[in-house]
Amino acid sequence: MGDEMLKRKVFLMIIAIAFMGIPFSYAQKDNQMMKAQNLPYTPVITPNGSTMPWTLDKDGAKVFHLTIGKCQHEIAQGMVINAWCYNGQTPGPTIEVVEGDLLRIYVKNELGEGTAVHWHGVFLPNGMDGVAGLTQKAIEPGQTFKYEFRMKQHGTFMYHSHGDEMVQMGMGTMGFLISHPKNPTGPKIDRDFALFSNEWFVEPGTKTPNVNVMTDFNIFTFNSRAFPGTAPLVVKTGERVRIRFGNVGQESHPFHLHGYNFKVVATDGGEIPESAQWPETTVVVFPGQTRDIEFVANVPGDWALHCHRRHHPMNAMGHNAANVLGVNQDNVKDKVRDLVPGYMSMGENGMDEMNYMKMKGPENTLPMMGGQGQFGPVGMGGMFTVLMVRDNLKDYDHPGDYPHPKGTVADVVDSESEEK
Repeated sequence: MGDEMLKRKVFLMIIAIAFMGIPFSYAQKDNQMMKAQNLPYTPVITPNGSTMPWTLDKDGAKVFHLTIGKCQHEIAQGMVINAWCYNGQTPGPTIEVVEGDLLRIYVKNELGEGTAVHWHGVFLPNGMDGVAGLTQKAIEPGQTFKYEFRMKQHGTFMYHSHGDEMVQMGMGTMGFLISHPKNPTGPKIDRDFALFSNEWFVEPGTKTPNVNVMTDFNIFTFNSRAFPGTAPLVVKTGERVRIRFGNVGQESHPFHLHGYNFKVVATDGGEIPESAQWPETTVVVFPGQTRDIEFVANVPGDWALHCHRRHHPMNAMGHNAANVLGVNQDNVKDKVRDLVPGYMSMGENGMDEMNYMKMKGPENTLPMMGGQGQFGPVGMGGMFTVLMVRDNLKDYDHPGDYPHPKGTVADVVDSESEEK
């Protein structure tokens, strides 16, 4: 076996390397901070994303323009992928409407193959359902199609490609379609967030996702961003919060919120009657589903929100590495580094030690764990973000580290007997 092939083989076997180097940055402003008093609803915030603008046609239709094409997308600082996007971003911009609106959506195809847009969960005429070959002709490269339908329902829905969808959706063609109720009932929502889950496989050192991978993914994202590149969810103490989760990926995701319980109040099939709701701290969202949760943010702090599958709040990792827990590797590390420069052992006593080491990995590849909190490295990546609840906020910019009241932070003690 040649030296280059040997290097690659060893590299792929130990791709579970953990290397540091990306700062923990929440610093993302709400990019849809429209004034709610000018709208009949509280506008949805799509962290790291946007809301699609619209115009009003002379017949009262809301007109949207959607272009599908290739783009460069940043997963987090230090990693940019070749993606397929709507309006230059993945997920595509959130479409917000009100129940009863007439929608007119022009879709232009700038890909090199045919496509169609499916309005997932929406009641509409069959010919507007968006399945290439079945309900319409494919939108061929360079063509623009018009979709037109009246929004008959309210809730959290999605749009995505429905032509060569394994490739097109696998490259990022998805987005939210959110319809607000015409006659809202129940408590007013103060902060309304939308999070799209997705999973990718990007070979370390490369830029193009491998859409042929079915289960062994190595990048997991909220709104196509991985921690520490995920924007936080910033709210004021006492506000009622809704979080909408969407999933058209391959995996199911049990989303867990620290510090709170919540109620699942809606699915993509409609609202859940209050009598059928019960408290949860984790909600599972399967492929093809949306789930809406609600709670009152009455406990300030920095509360983690993440997928609870153990590999999903992590970044680029592989599963071909040998299990070396409990194995002394002192005599082999240098030999492996001769073959794979920059090699870091998986860890005799676990992987947390790697969280403290700053070691450059392959180009355009995220560290497996990344980010810096006020108490040190945060051993998380992937599908991980933070609900930041604060008293007396003047705006929803990043509020900085949470100022813990004295005596409320766990810390080292010399002995239990001294505490008693």
